Formats: sequence, structure tokens, C-alpha cells
Amino acid sequence: QVQLVESGGGLVQAGGSLRLSCAASTRTFGNYAMGWFRQAPGKEREFVAGISWSGETTIYADSVKGRFTISRDNAKNTVYLQMNSLKPEDTAVYYCAANRGLTRTPRQYDYWGQGTQVTVSS
Repeated sequence: QVQLVESGGGLVQAGGSLRLSCAASTRTFGNYAMGWFRQAPGKEREFVAGISWSGETTIYADSVKGRFTISRDNAKNTVYLQMNSLKPEDTAVYYCAANRGLTRTPRQYDYWGQGTQVTVSS
């Protein structure tokens, strides 16, 4: 069982930055690929970014490519999402998730955090 806890969300003006963190309570964190997803009101949960267990491979949604950066520190059991040049359309609840393999598909992830709200004002 893997428990995930996100933090770092908040209210920011358009053009600003936030860094989200996701702490995992497992000694096998290094065995999991990690993903960030988001869900805006009335919309389906969508993939944002993913990182392989080693950190060598990262993937991004086109909508965030060049603005967001995913990274991980396996010694700290933590994955990060650095979000720059934020836009109002980035407003959503952001979730981290863990899976054995790196994938963009939400239903393939085994473990999920509770989410953290990100609100970008115009």
C-alpha cells in the first residue's frame, strides 16, 4: 500500500509559479513511476506530467510542455511539479499518482493522493 500526500497548492496570479510536492509513505518509492493529473470542475481528470522510477524519462501533456517540470527525489520519497507561467486554465485540483509503469492513462495508476487546489487568477 502506498499513501500519497500532495502539498504546495494555492492562489497565484497569471504568469506566476508554484511548486507542488507529493510525499509517498513507502520504502519502495523507487519502484514506482509517478504521475501528476488535474481535474477542473465539470471536466474529466487529465494527465499533466509523468516520470519514470529512475527519473530518466519524463512525459508531459502538450498544454503544459515548456512551462511545467516534473522531478523526483527517491531519497526523500517525493515527486515535484514545478509550474511556471501559470494560466487561468491551469486552475484545477492537482493529484499525484503512483504506478509500476509510466503511462498517461489515469485508470492505470494504482495509488492516488487526495489532491491540492491550484487557482490561477487573471
